[in-house]
Amino acid sequence: MSDTSHYPIILFWSAEDNAFIAEVPDLPGCMADGATQAEALHNVHIIIQEWIETAKELGRDIPAPRERLQVAA
Repeated sequence: MSDTSHYPIILFWSAEDNAFIAEVPDLPGCMADGATQAEALHNVHIIIQEWIETAKELGRDIPAPRERLQVAA
């Protein structure tokens, strides 16, 4: 399994979903949820790996992780 810890993750509470959401901005559509922050983070690392494996199978480029997220105020 590749190291998935280098991708920045945005973690937030979603009242609509009644769950924590972990989103990976560098990988379009890559996100997971969980009842706790820890569960959402655990799940998103699995999903990152699956996203990368699927991209490889389809011959798609895999974006490099950004060192920092850009936040506009």
